[in-house]
Amino acid sequence: MESNNLFYIIIAILVLQFLIETLLDYLNSQKFRDPVPEELNDVFDQNEYVKSQNYKRINHRFGILTSTFSLILTLSFLIFGGFEWIDGMARAVTDNAILVALLFFGIIMIGSDVAGTPFSYYHTFVIEEKFGFNKTSKKLFFLDKLKGWAMTAVLGGGILALIIWFFQWAGTDFWIYAWGVIALFSVFMNLFYSKLIVPLFNKQTPLEEGSLKSKIEGYAKKVGFELKNIFIIDGSKRSTKANAYFSGFGKEKRVTLYDTLIHDLEEEEIVAVLAHEVGHYKRKHIVFNLTASVVLTGITLFILSIFINNPQVSLAIGVSTPSFHAALIGFGILYSPISEVTGLVMNYLSRKFEYEADDYAKNTFAAMPLISSLKKLSKNSLSNLTPHPAYVFMHYSHPPLIARIRNLKA
Repeated sequence: MESNNLFYIIIAILVLQFLIETLLDYLNSQKFRDPVPEELNDVFDQNEYVKSQNYKRINHRFGILTSTFSLILTLSFLIFGGFEWIDGMARAVTDNAILVALLFFGIIMIGSDVAGTPFSYYHTFVIEEKFGFNKTSKKLFFLDKLKGWAMTAVLGGGILALIIWFFQWAGTDFWIYAWGVIALFSVFMNLFYSKLIVPLFNKQTPLEEGSLKSKIEGYAKKVGFELKNIFIIDGSKRSTKANAYFSGFGKEKRVTLYDTLIHDLEEEEIVAVLAHEVGHYKRKHIVFNLTASVVLTGITLFILSIFINNPQVSLAIGVSTPSFHAALIGFGILYSPISEVTGLVMNYLSRKFEYEADDYAKNTFAAMPLISSLKKLSKNSLSNLTPHPAYVFMHYSHPPLIARIRNLKA
C-alpha cells in the first residue's frame, strides 16, 4: 500500500474517531436533564442536583474544546511535516538509532504535554476549583508534571531503548523479546507500584489501630483473606474526591484507602467498600486483567513486527527517512481501531467484574452499607446519574450507579 493511501487512512481514522467521540459526548449531554431514577432520589437535594448538572455541562463543553485542539494539532503535524521536523532535530544531535528515537519521542511527549498544560491548568484551578474539588497547589501541580516527565523518561525511555535494541539484534523477531520484557515489567509494577511509584507523588501511612482496623481485620479473617497491608493515602492534598484500590498479590497484596474516603464514609461503609475490593481478588479479576493485558500486548507487538519494516508506514506520517520510531507512530494510529474494539471488550468484562465484586461484598458482608457508600461517593464527586447507554457501552469501566444498586438489591 502506497504511503499516500496510508496517509489518507490515518487522517480518516483520526477524524472518524473524533466525530464518534463528539457524537457520544453529545448524546450523553442530552441525558443530563433526564429525571433521576427513583432509587437515586436521595443522592442529591435540589441545589446539589443543579450543581451536578452545571458541573457536567461545563466539563462537556471543555471536553469538546480540548479534543478539538488535540485533533487540530495532530492533523497539523501530519499535514505540515511536524514529525519530519522533529525527526530532523533528533538526527541533527546524533545518528545513533536508539538515541534518535528517544529524542524524537521525548520532544513529542514533552511538547504535547506543554501544549496541553494550559487546558489541564484551567481544568484544575478553574473548573475543579469552582466546584470545590481542587486541593492542589500550583507548586504541586507543576512538581507533579516534572516528576511525571522524569518517570516517563526513565521507565518509558528505558523500555523503548531495549525494544529498539531487540529490533536491531533480532530483526522482526524482536516482538518476542520485547513481549517478555514488557510482561515481566507489568508483573513487577503490579507487585511493587504502591511501594516504588506511589511514594513519589503521595504519602502512605499504615491504618492506625482502632475500631476501623479491627472491623476490617475481622471481616478479612471471616472470609479467609490474609491482609496485613492496609494503607491510607493523602489524596486530599490534590482533590476532595475519594477512592480505594487493591494492588499486588501474594505477600505484596495491599489495600489503599484515600483519606477522603475515611472522612466521607462511616466505618461499616468503608468495610463494605473493602469487601468489594476483596471480591475482585477472590474472583481472580486482578490476575485475569494482568493476563489479558500481557496477551493483548503480545498480539499488538506481533502485528507491529509485520509493519515495522515497511518504509511506507514512516512515509505516511511525513518522515522521509524510514525508522522504527516513525513507523511506531504511524502504526499506533493505524492500530487504534483495533485498540478501540479490544477496549470495548475489556470495558464490558470490567463492568461484569464490578457486578461480581458487588455480589461478593453483598454475600459476605452486607448490601446496604455498600449501597449507601456508592451513593455518598457519587454525591461527593457530582457523578452523572443518567448517562446515555451508548456512552456507558463505549467508555464505562464500571456500571452506572443505578445499575449497581439494582443489582445489589436483587
